[in-house]
Amino acid sequence: MNGPLDTAGAWRRLLTVRTEADASGAGLRTGEDGRWHWPNALPEADDLADRYLSLCLAGPRFTFAQLGQSLDGFIASRTGDADYVTGEEDRCHLHRLRALADAVLVGAGTAVADNPQLTVRACAGTNPVRVVLDPQGRVPLEHKVFTDGAAPTLWVLGADGERGASGVGAGVDVLVLPDRAAFGPRRLVHELARRGLGRLLVEGGGVTVSRFLHTGALDRLYVTVAPVLLGDGVPGLAFPGPARMRDALRPPVRRAVLGEDTLFELDLRAARSGQDGAQPLGDEDGDTGQAGDEGEQPVDHGHAQAL
Repeated sequence: MNGPLDTAGAWRRLLTVRTEADASGAGLRTGEDGRWHWPNALPEADDLADRYLSLCLAGPRFTFAQLGQSLDGFIASRTGDADYVTGEEDRCHLHRLRALADAVLVGAGTAVADNPQLTVRACAGTNPVRVVLDPQGRVPLEHKVFTDGAAPTLWVLGADGERGASGVGAGVDVLVLPDRAAFGPRRLVHELARRGLGRLLVEGGGVTVSRFLHTGALDRLYVTVAPVLLGDGVPGLAFPGPARMRDALRPPVRRAVLGEDTLFELDLRAARSGQDGAQPLGDEDGDTGQAGDEGEQPVDHGHAQAL
């Protein structure tokens, strides 16, 4: 007789789910409370279903983002050290989000400073396409996203940065956008979906995630908060806010514990549908989030774990 379903088995099943029929085929059942669960599973396996099933079922067009930060809102110290703000459980969570995405997107500043791999290694799953926003063409060609061959890479350049693409290797596609407006988050989401990359994870850094949030391009935001105080540093979310507290965005939220950290899952799609006219927070064309250069402040994650 088989034992109860464990977390590894539950995660492998979740990777196959994109519809409710898939969920039923994976052995999930709905309880009286309307929540999905496995009839014979460890509690940790049902926790995975509760945390990730809605993302599995979100459909082929869905944009979500993840940030890990200190309790006072910083993703790195004032010197750029981020090794590491959040713990190992959050790293596994991030890799699970990658596994549920068609593409993972970072700005040029993050790509330059972190030299990330952006692959799925802390859990089972397929590597997403790596999208690097680099209007000025400043990410070095020797960085991992261009050389390791671990996953396809889409290098998104502006007209000024196109000259640096001549030495790009196999497995790297180049997309040249004509002007600053073409780098607007909602236009980028549309362009990537047109290329079959509709499930998009915006991973960093803080400037890029903030731009996607401020222009209404995100459907969901995951923020993991570590119980640490920095006092000063590289901010996570930062965008022009409302003058009155009552006008602040208050999306529906779910919370989960990841080791010592707390994960906040913000349903931005539901928040927008509750606003009059469902308008984004800001005007994309008037955005001041440095769309021209994706100007992230350098963040150094050190050498403890590759990103």
